[in-house]
Amino acid sequence: TGDRVPIDFSRAHLRGLAVAGRLDIDSTGLLVLTQDGRIARQLIGVGSSIEKEYLVRVAWPEAPRPGPLNETFPAERLQLLRHGLSLDGVQLKPAKVSWQNEDQLRFVLREGRKRQIRRMCEAVGLRVAGLKRVRIGRVVLGALPPGQWRYLHAGESFG
Repeated sequence: TGDRVPIDFSRAHLRGLAVAGRLDIDSTGLLVLTQDGRIARQLIGVGSSIEKEYLVRVAWPEAPRPGPLNETFPAERLQLLRHGLSLDGVQLKPAKVSWQNEDQLRFVLREGRKRQIRRMCEAVGLRVAGLKRVRIGRVVLGALPPGQWRYLHAGESFG
């Protein structure tokens, strides 16, 4: 709406600022910085159920197989990505996993284990060539350029 009041930046906004949910060094995308521990727990706490969405470019680890990956990748392995994998002896929560195009998967997770998507892909014979977080809850990265930040818009929330 047009009645949004712009927030002026103040150095005081940096006090107590912490990242709520990390990204691996070789991943890109949306990060949340907050001073509110309740929000951090809501996003990354043990019982968190906030969805995190990722776009993941994948490839076969060895020489490319003929045909588009989304057509040659076995359906039963895609189903394993959705539900059926364990990491470190712990069953993963069900995930939404679908093909976006011939070499890119869309993952929607409700948990965030260390290097989870990369390890899930390795478990089904895929190599991650690129990983970008595009959404946390209802907050979308959109066209925000790498290295840039913004305040949440009025009415924007994670839950």
